[in-house]
Amino acid sequence: MAGTLAGCGTSAGATGDVTLKLIAADYGDSAANSSKVYWGDLVKEFEADHPGIDVDVDVYSWNVVDAKVKELVEDGKAPDLAQIGAYADYAADDALYRAGDVLSIATQADFLPQLSRAGQVDMVQYGMPFVSSTRLLFYNKTLFKKAGLTPPQSWSQLQSAAEALKAQGVEYPYALPLGPEEAQAETMMWLLSGGDGYTDQVGGYNLDSEQNIETFTWLKEHLVDNGLTGPVAPGKLNRAEAFAAFTRGEVGMLNGHPTLMGMARSTGVEFGVVTMPGNGGKSKATMGVADWMMAFKQNEHREQIRDFLDFVYNDDNVLKFAREYNLLPVTSSASDLMRQNKADSALVPFLEQLTTSELYPVGKTSWAEVSADIKKQIGKAVGSAGPTAVLGQLQRDAVAAERARE
Repeated sequence: MAGTLAGCGTSAGATGDVTLKLIAADYGDSAANSSKVYWGDLVKEFEADHPGIDVDVDVYSWNVVDAKVKELVEDGKAPDLAQIGAYADYAADDALYRAGDVLSIATQADFLPQLSRAGQVDMVQYGMPFVSSTRLLFYNKTLFKKAGLTPPQSWSQLQSAAEALKAQGVEYPYALPLGPEEAQAETMMWLLSGGDGYTDQVGGYNLDSEQNIETFTWLKEHLVDNGLTGPVAPGKLNRAEAFAAFTRGEVGMLNGHPTLMGMARSTGVEFGVVTMPGNGGKSKATMGVADWMMAFKQNEHREQIRDFLDFVYNDDNVLKFAREYNLLPVTSSASDLMRQNKADSALVPFLEQLTTSELYPVGKTSWAEVSADIKKQIGKAVGSAGPTAVLGQLQRDAVAAERARE
């Protein structure tokens, strides 16, 4: 369901020389904290200072927003701006302005470097990071104290902790959500902790690398086969279900993003967070995630888009959105302000991970297809099919998807 936020209740074009259309995703879970509220306040303030520009914002749930933008573009009705999950396909189709065309030099230069790089296709930035997050290992302090445990720093310590939690009757010693909701995230966190990832040094897919196969073999043999991942098969356990179980006190450990903090506090679960354990020690890299803003060329509103985006990315607006949803700012200046604010202290551990995090290969136009395939298939890698067969097939399909777009 969509809600239109027209500045001051006016219809498109009624009060300004140009009306910008923005399609945005909803990060809220109720009417009270819907992103409609954020965009409504922001648009009202922007229009008061820019009487020649109206902004209409349609907010859609994450379940449909990407499909809605795709539908509009295919119908020849592209919005001026879209704040969604992926940009590369539109950039490859030459439908987007370059970031430098619609941002001031100061605004573009303020993006965190790794996020700017992730927004590039063929070394040119088209995707503008809108909000970000990283992932850390959450653990239930009450359950850990009862079992006499300290937070794990290595895979072997994680296994030992999971065994101790199972002995105490914990339902999910380690929750491993490899179900189709967000399996690509849990997968990437484990691949990074094993020393590899989705791509090699030159950016080619390497899902079935020796290290990746070893990582999933360890997962299968040491956690899944030993009954340490709970009563639901990992391939059928979705992230939302795992998070809900954590808030009920049924999970000892799981990987999570900052939003889980608020969910856990709301139910009284005492938790801690640590860097994802690695093979032999702390993981060398953690996973970062960004959602993207992109500007379409179709309506030729470049100057008005630039005025609006420079306002969107000022520190006050960036921090207001990040704080509302327990997410991380995408600019250096806002990140520094967050570090300095005691009220933001709970987010700082996630923020510190962002500078060295690795993101999905979102600049590859094949990534959406590859990601969807991982969501469907990766759960089988810790089941009877096994890591070698599943990762091998995923690799072959990924290479084919990449070649089809060359």
